[in-house]
Amino acid sequence: MIASSDQPHAGLATDAAAGLPVVLLMGPTASGKTALACRWVDHYPQLEIVSVDSALIYRGMNIGTAKPSAAELQQYPHHLIDLVEPEATYSVARFVEDTLAAVRAIHARGHVPLLVGGTMLYFRALLAGMSPVPETTPETRLFIGNWLQQAGLPRLYEALQQRDPVLATRLLPTDRQRITRALEVLTDTGIPLSQWQQTVPIAPLAPYRMLGYALQPERGWLHQRIEQRLNSMWQQGLLSEVEGLRQRPGLTGDHPAMRAVGYRQCWQYLDGALDLQAMQQQALFATRQLAKRQHTWMRSLLPAHAISPLLTNEFTYLPL
Repeated sequence: MIASSDQPHAGLATDAAAGLPVVLLMGPTASGKTALACRWVDHYPQLEIVSVDSALIYRGMNIGTAKPSAAELQQYPHHLIDLVEPEATYSVARFVEDTLAAVRAIHARGHVPLLVGGTMLYFRALLAGMSPVPETTPETRLFIGNWLQQAGLPRLYEALQQRDPVLATRLLPTDRQRITRALEVLTDTGIPLSQWQQTVPIAPLAPYRMLGYALQPERGWLHQRIEQRLNSMWQQGLLSEVEGLRQRPGLTGDHPAMRAVGYRQCWQYLDGALDLQAMQQQALFATRQLAKRQHTWMRSLLPAHAISPLLTNEFTYLPL
């Protein structure tokens, strides 16, 4: 768990968490996680849904993220949805802190957190922990950002090669986000990020009694679901949604929000880099590849109970 420098223990679960239940429901995109989570809430009103999705945090990104509608959110409130604007950078560290704050508040109400999503990096941070890399100051981020604009990314990568060669060998010279992050940490702490990453991580959810479940659909079924959902997104106006987002003066195709599957391809189409058919085909391929990566991550995270998405009309007992 990464804690802020002025509150070094802000994100850590305490001994009071020991034995309290936390339900985890993970699965690849389009596998039916939200529908099953809402069904569980119908049967167990003490459950409160916490989103584990790196795209649902952004405001104004509704169609391409399959965000629950306003009516659905009123019936089934979700924590950690619509947290930041698309221009913002939302770190894994902040997600862990926000999740633990939500979990503690839910338990304080006598309820049970239900963590639902497909962002496996977020799940891994909660289950396995992260190296305690400190947050950097706004002044340093501004300094590195100005340096990037003036000198260009190749010059920053050269600087990283000189000051943290271990990390530089693991990064592509075009990886702007990670290169600037590494230089920010170096500037603020004087310690290479590769050295920070060797610190033994702390698993934030370790004190809790975790009940892990995973939707693991058959590949052909999932591919069909992905195609159907993506077609629905086109019909609902995903391209128009991205056109509207492009009107925001501070938003570019390089922002993490616009690198999300579907949004990236729409942005490229609107830039003239893809034709309509290529945009749709690449979005479909990228979504299928995402689902494949999610499957791989999921198998390594926890010995979860496998639930077939074809059986989610049947109620699954939760030992709360």
